[in-house]
Amino acid sequence: MSKYQHIKEEAYRANMQLPKLGLVLFTFGNVSAADRSLGVFAIKPSGVPYEDLSPEKMVIVDFDGKTIEGDLRPSSDTLTHAVLYKHWDGINGIVHTHSTYGTAWAQAQRDIPIFGTTHADHNTVDIPCAPPMSDEMIQGNYEYQTGFQIMDCFQDKGLDYKEVEMVLVGNHAPFTWGKTADKAVYNSAVLETCAQMAYLTEKINPQAPRLKDALIKKHYERKHGPDSYYGQ
Repeated sequence: MSKYQHIKEEAYRANMQLPKLGLVLFTFGNVSAADRSLGVFAIKPSGVPYEDLSPEKMVIVDFDGKTIEGDLRPSSDTLTHAVLYKHWDGINGIVHTHSTYGTAWAQAQRDIPIFGTTHADHNTVDIPCAPPMSDEMIQGNYEYQTGFQIMDCFQDKGLDYKEVEMVLVGNHAPFTWGKTADKAVYNSAVLETCAQMAYLTEKINPQAPRLKDALIKKHYERKHGPDSYYGQ
């Protein structure tokens, strides 16, 4: 048995959650799961339908994007995952989807506003949208540069990737991450739900106000603060 079997199985299980949660169409998405002690991650192979996946088909890649084990070509987004793993050592799972509402906000080049307590249960800020990539970056190694596009956005906005585990890539689509692949999938579903709710909120009331700071603080801290007590 491969010494990478555990992350192959973790990546497989997490990938299979994407169609179940309605976050992907056809092969529009991928999940990876990392083992930092081995310096590698397992990721979905490119272009393989979800119904045809298995743990054995997951591809093992190092943090420089080099394939270590596997007969199939890794996801076309592999270098983005590799860049984030290499520079953000607190994450062990990454998800990329083209979920409908999250992608719509990304195409609109807009942060997702924090309108309600569902959003505040997970973030104290708007879900950030990274500016569209520069022509110079596009003409270079596109997928590799996408990782820096995400990290530059967090640096420019003064955000901590350990606190805000999701982003929209302008004109592209969402990426999420977490301490495990399962948590990254959870964050992907949360992002999509918040994106849909925010869209409907603006349709119902185009002047809807941002959630007040006291409620943001209360809802985030009761779930994530030192004296957290809330769970559904």
